[in-house]
Amino acid sequence: MTSPVKIDWSKVDRPKPVFQPFASRRSVVYGTKGMVSSSQPLATQAGLEILRKGGNAADAAVATSVALNVTEPSCCGIGGDAFCLFYNAKDKTVKALNGSGRAPAKLTIDYAISRGMKGRIPLSDLNAVTVPGAAAAWIDTIETFGSGAVSIADVFEPGIRLAEEGVPVSEIHGWAVFQELIKNASPNGNEMLLNGKAPLPGQIVQLPNLAKTFREVVAKGKDGFYKGRVAQAIVNLIQSKGGVMELEDLANHQSTVVEPIKYTYANEVTVYEVRRSLSLFRPFALCITALLALGILENIQEQGLSRPLLEMEHNSPEYLHTLIESLRLAFADSQYYVTDPDVEHIPVEELLSKEYLASRAQLFDSTVSNPHIIHGNPVNSSDTVYFTVTDEWGNACSYIQSNYAGQLNSFSAVPEGCGFTLQNRGSGFVLDKNHANALKGGKRPYHTIIPALATKGDELFLSYGVMGGYMQPQGHVQVLLNMLRGFTPQAALDAPRFCISAGIPDAESNTTGAAGDVNSEVYFEDGFSKETVDTLRAMGHDARFVSGFGRGLMGRGQIIQKVNDQSGRFVWAAGSDPRGDGHAAGQI
Repeated sequence: MTSPVKIDWSKVDRPKPVFQPFASRRSVVYGTKGMVSSSQPLATQAGLEILRKGGNAADAAVATSVALNVTEPSCCGIGGDAFCLFYNAKDKTVKALNGSGRAPAKLTIDYAISRGMKGRIPLSDLNAVTVPGAAAAWIDTIETFGSGAVSIADVFEPGIRLAEEGVPVSEIHGWAVFQELIKNASPNGNEMLLNGKAPLPGQIVQLPNLAKTFREVVAKGKDGFYKGRVAQAIVNLIQSKGGVMELEDLANHQSTVVEPIKYTYANEVTVYEVRRSLSLFRPFALCITALLALGILENIQEQGLSRPLLEMEHNSPEYLHTLIESLRLAFADSQYYVTDPDVEHIPVEELLSKEYLASRAQLFDSTVSNPHIIHGNPVNSSDTVYFTVTDEWGNACSYIQSNYAGQLNSFSAVPEGCGFTLQNRGSGFVLDKNHANALKGGKRPYHTIIPALATKGDELFLSYGVMGGYMQPQGHVQVLLNMLRGFTPQAALDAPRFCISAGIPDAESNTTGAAGDVNSEVYFEDGFSKETVDTLRAMGHDARFVSGFGRGLMGRGQIIQKVNDQSGRFVWAAGSDPRGDGHAAGQI
């Protein structure tokens, strides 16, 4: 690679910035009552159905989540994890729910190594399955944040109806890719196929066994999933493949309601992310990455190391270089320090302190990419769905759920008679006893799914998120800055994005290169000029183009913004990502 070229921005001809939002492919959706924005139109309708019955944003979010199990089973399901942030309009507070599962109590590093594993648990090994947290998260979301006006049966009913009656498969799906994986992963793969084959776009798929699982949760609550038939089927499948999960692992699972972590950017907007523990200073995985990046960006500008971001031309080389370098620094810290805070100490207060962020900003050079970032090396996985819901009372629920790495296992191993696949989140553990994210029985692994909320003062500004593994904090930062430029929610999502990535993990080791490798690829989608990317390459960035279906690397986001009109009433303004089947719609 040639030596980086230092760019003197003072000698670069820059036009005076004029606000011209990126030409949107869709228009903004407005409404004065409730609003749902999700990655699947039918799931959006499920959420609206609950709003019309008197449910609030939390109730409708769970209905949307359940329906997405049917409409987008390659990315999410009751066999995975779920998380949410809830803005309560009555007391203007933000609360979070962590619905992630833990490793089996008897799973140890020594056992994994005895099975020939190196580095990490392979994505395709059922020892990578952690306890699914979604079912408990749904019930807890309803009971903790819900209106009380609708029952669990009401909330689950649209999803059950979709599973029993069937839904046509969309064009953007992953079924065909996984056909053989589904058949080989367990004897029950046909439960997720159509006559033994992957369904094609437009073909109707029914999931009767999934409907039975949902009905058991409705009838018995959490016990309908974590005890009895469903739990036994999960344990039977995992143990049949050499796994050590037991019924007690499932029966002992609990989700937790926690205080979110937050960062106020430019004294204007406070961004909230989910933390992992009841402790005030224990973060949740990649949530801290977005906050670190915002803090570093703010300090870079305050120290005069770059021009103010909003004075830079949007998505110019100067602007992109500043964002990329800040995110690389943030990833370095989050991947080095973040693990399960109930097991290891994480210095969150120190990481988000003014002094530390200022010191990290000093590593930024506006003219060239920094080759001395030593921790972390982000990878990408986008087998996740994000959606957001608001209601007529002003509440908002930012929700995300995932089955993790669907390309190998999460959309393949099916517990008998249950109609869903299992996540492989445990592949995120490291098989090194000295590592902060070392595998340990009963421990939660490093997690990648993060919903977001933003307020101005104590008033809701945005309920938003971008799904897609390590793209998520990058998407949070890029989309938020687009909104602060004055872009509409739809234009903020439409605008071209970049993604820092280390490429596709190795199938057996789930690794992407040596820790500390700072030459992570940066992918740019259609919409960036060749001249812009060439300039970034000259500055030392390993910049590459991605197009077509490869744009899935950029994730898929949803936004609902609260907009006050002149009469004092608020209006919801919603957008949905054009990189998927996203659909925003309002309650009537």
